[in-house]
Amino acid sequence: MREKTSVRSILRIAGAYVAWVMGSGFATGQEILQFFTSYGCHSFILLGINLIGFLLIGPAILQAGREHAEDPDYDHFVWFCGKRLGTFYSWFLPLSMFAGMVILISGAGATLQEYYGLNHYVGALLMAAMALTAYIIGFQRFVRIVSFIGPAIIAFSLLVGIVTVCRDFDGLAQAAPAQARQPVPWWWLSGLLYISYNLCGGSRYYTALGMTAGSRREAFWGAVIGTIALMASILLMNTAMLTDIGHTAVLDVPTLFLARRIAYALGAVFSIILIMGIFSSCSAMLWTISEKFVVQGSRRSYVFAGCTSLCAFLLGLLPFTGLVGVVYTILGYIGLVFAACVIRRRLGGKRDLR
Repeated sequence: MREKTSVRSILRIAGAYVAWVMGSGFATGQEILQFFTSYGCHSFILLGINLIGFLLIGPAILQAGREHAEDPDYDHFVWFCGKRLGTFYSWFLPLSMFAGMVILISGAGATLQEYYGLNHYVGALLMAAMALTAYIIGFQRFVRIVSFIGPAIIAFSLLVGIVTVCRDFDGLAQAAPAQARQPVPWWWLSGLLYISYNLCGGSRYYTALGMTAGSRREAFWGAVIGTIALMASILLMNTAMLTDIGHTAVLDVPTLFLARRIAYALGAVFSIILIMGIFSSCSAMLWTISEKFVVQGSRRSYVFAGCTSLCAFLLGLLPFTGLVGVVYTILGYIGLVFAACVIRRRLGGKRDLR
């Protein structure tokens, strides 16, 4: 029997899909700057690599989640990687998510400090509190909230990118890759790391998201549409930052600089959107960490989430730019094997690796 497909459900999934990636690194532009823009013209080839990688891996994770929605013992890491390697990833994921939370909380502090002049710890404390609140309200309600945040960030990113590129396109001729920090010396490896740390780190969230889909087709097209929107946003923001690499390369929040240069009011609105984007990813990470160790909805889970948020806040007081370059690169290396396992299973049939 042919599965029913809801366009509304596909768009909901697509919005929640990109919301994961729209954390502090992406929304502030620091992630795009380091993993794409810092390599100059090679950044456009990196976009092609990421488009292929996200289209191969993202839909596979969501569809597998949908297929196992009724299986309480389903572990996507074991399913894709086998028992031994899958078990390693299952225990490593909470650690990587905690590191990601630290970066997100630090990014919130950097955003509010760079635009409003607030102390770094104010923004960090605000984000930790928002993430804890989202965890308390539950995953399903959280998905309904963040499904609107991802498209909002993409819309603003496209607006800022289009205006900047149209106005300052001549600045591409002066773009110098060495002016910005590079996570690795080789541009092609940067593209692979960006794919692996996003999709490996977000795999448990994507699995849960796939389980909310009404059919495999909804899971597939939600991931595809989300990927296309994500890559379009990266393309424009990368090009926009290249047009003024002399300024964007030295800022913690280059996207906010570009928005404010167009209009101060646009920068103010965009700063709020950035905070919401950071919130979407930070909350998803807190849920992923807690889901591994405690029963959701219990009093113990709220205590655990509160302690995790507090620890992430304290470490989030560290410098934002350095955290992005070091932590995401390490997570990317570890996630490469998982990405290879997903591609192998997707292209090599459905042999049970458990």
